[in-house]
Amino acid sequence: MSRSWSASLIVIVALIAALSLLTPLSSLLELRRTDPDLALALIEELRLPRTLLALGYGAVLGMTGAALQATFANPLASPDITGSSSGAALGAVAGSYWLGITGPLALAACGAAGAALALAALFAIAGRRSETATLLLAGIAIALAAGAGTSLLLALAPSPFAFYDSFEWLMGSFVDRSLPQAAAALIPAAIACGLLASHGKALDMMALGDDVAGSVGYRPRRLAVDVVALSAIAVGACVSVCGAIAFVGLIAPYAARTITRGHPGQALLPAAAIGAILLLLADLIVRVAPAGRSIPVGVITTAIGTPLFIWIVVRMRRTVAS
Repeated sequence: MSRSWSASLIVIVALIAALSLLTPLSSLLELRRTDPDLALALIEELRLPRTLLALGYGAVLGMTGAALQATFANPLASPDITGSSSGAALGAVAGSYWLGITGPLALAACGAAGAALALAALFAIAGRRSETATLLLAGIAIALAAGAGTSLLLALAPSPFAFYDSFEWLMGSFVDRSLPQAAAALIPAAIACGLLASHGKALDMMALGDDVAGSVGYRPRRLAVDVVALSAIAVGACVSVCGAIAFVGLIAPYAARTITRGHPGQALLPAAAIGAILLLLADLIVRVAPAGRSIPVGVITTAIGTPLFIWIVVRMRRTVAS
């Protein structure tokens, strides 16, 4: 990716993050005029965790989506399509409502475990370089199974309000999250994404074929296992705090590949930046909902992502037919 694109994405991310901290501005200015300390507390305790989670979670979805697409050699591989987000939600629900886990780090571990199991199942069923139809069917099956498991655990949970309490969380929300929760999600996710980014050159070589990658010293299967495990840790940690958010992991890598001219390894960082931009914008859209009404951020990303997903599938079918 050229330096101009890099600088542009960084500036856009910074501007939207600042806008997220300040929106809505009118209430912030009014508080600052009447009670400056309360205005500062509003930013530090409510808006800062929300902005950090939207920015970090979006970056995680973008980078892991790009890494999974490179690993599976398929532009439709993403955390939600492969079932890892649903698996992470299942793991977090099991830990929260059935194991009595309340600590943010422990819940993040439960989410990572669920995501890892989902990706391992996909790896076993579909294979690493699967056909599009095989990948889609396996991913849909795993996501449906994980979703059914999550619903069953919530229906049988000791708390009769489990479904109500978890609705926004399962659909994705950054509302009323704290800085400790943000740290629990983003610190392990940042470590995992840092390790993923270090595999960028290897993923570029894998795009040329396993034989080519092996001839220069890379071990394709070991690399694939590393990508799956690191993606599971990053996605699982975020899902355990914010819930499952769809389609960002599909849209961001797709846009990033156009910038990097199809190089999957070079697309990791721009995909992270684009993912952060998309999720910050989606969270800003959520804030215009009527007072007293809360719209899960996953509803916005799904509404935007579904038409693009259909367009990608149709385009792939036409390419195969021609």
